[in-house]
Amino acid sequence: MTSDLTIQTLVADSISLLRQLVATPSLSREESASAVILNEFLSDRGVPTQRLKNNVWAQNLHFIPEKPTILLNSHHDTVKPNQGYTRDPFSPDVVDGKLYGLGSNDAGGALVSLLATFLHFYGKTGLPFNIMYAATAEEEISGKDGVELVLPRLGNIDAAIVGEPTQMQMAIAEKGLMVLDCVSLGRSGHAAREEGDNAIYKALPDIAWFKNHRFGKVSDFLGPVKMTVTVIQAGSQHNVVPDECHFTVDVRVNDRYTFEQVLDTIRAHTVCSVTPRSLRMRPSIIPPEHPLVQAGLALGRRAYGSPTTSDKALMPFPALKMGPGDSARSHTADEFIYLKEIEEGIDLYIKLLEKYHETLV
Repeated sequence: MTSDLTIQTLVADSISLLRQLVATPSLSREESASAVILNEFLSDRGVPTQRLKNNVWAQNLHFIPEKPTILLNSHHDTVKPNQGYTRDPFSPDVVDGKLYGLGSNDAGGALVSLLATFLHFYGKTGLPFNIMYAATAEEEISGKDGVELVLPRLGNIDAAIVGEPTQMQMAIAEKGLMVLDCVSLGRSGHAAREEGDNAIYKALPDIAWFKNHRFGKVSDFLGPVKMTVTVIQAGSQHNVVPDECHFTVDVRVNDRYTFEQVLDTIRAHTVCSVTPRSLRMRPSIIPPEHPLVQAGLALGRRAYGSPTTSDKALMPFPALKMGPGDSARSHTADEFIYLKEIEEGIDLYIKLLEKYHETLV
């Protein structure tokens, strides 16, 4: 276990780093400055780093390739600040125990807490596992120059902790995200006469099917598959029957179905053309019996299924989503994280890996 002084130092350094990151705009695809900050933070502590585009990673001092490797990963990009902010989103003010600012909660708190955890274990000898830390880009836009770019360069990873605001509970499963572009085709004509074949009317039965259909297999952790029509576009002027109706469907897929199975069902029951934008963000689950999950349960953490997606969806190995902060604050105006949440996060991450250590020896 770490001493109270070491924990205090880790917490103080983490809060200082997070304030520096909040003060540095790092919108998705514009994270270069925050990558420099993270790289320098590690280098100043004698940790060799690697960087590819806006991704920074490092491995523990006594890395032995034959041992299993745990990846500690979070993202340093943010969404754009919304119009509801009453504070400067890039001013890392601390008020009443809260650190305000864009990205403080999602996912700055997890990012710096995992980094503190990595530094705690960095120089230790005799660990039954290796530890890698990766601060990655483009998570908020599911970009291809983030963790997906880095993973092939990290070597064999056996499991990961993905830092997102979960109140330090364990999201062991995530629904997959599949966005569908749908097009219903008709024939144009004059609205005043019985001409044409209205594409909007042709789309309505399909839209109703998306609203009403229920997939039969319900996940214990993720519940049912959920389909929501979110965007619709058709027509050019009031007196012309539209010949095309475009609409978008947000599909959240549980771990009981593959994307291909869901697509086959959709196409069998609709007339419109259906084109998925991507098949990358698939559902994922780390088995409840996995040693990382069991270690968390032993520490009183709760396992649950998350309706939101993260970089966990891009990892082809068991990954646990867990971090300080609250998902309900993500992407909200005047975003904040409690300082005590960062302290708790560091403490629990360290205890989680120590408990995991116990299961391997």
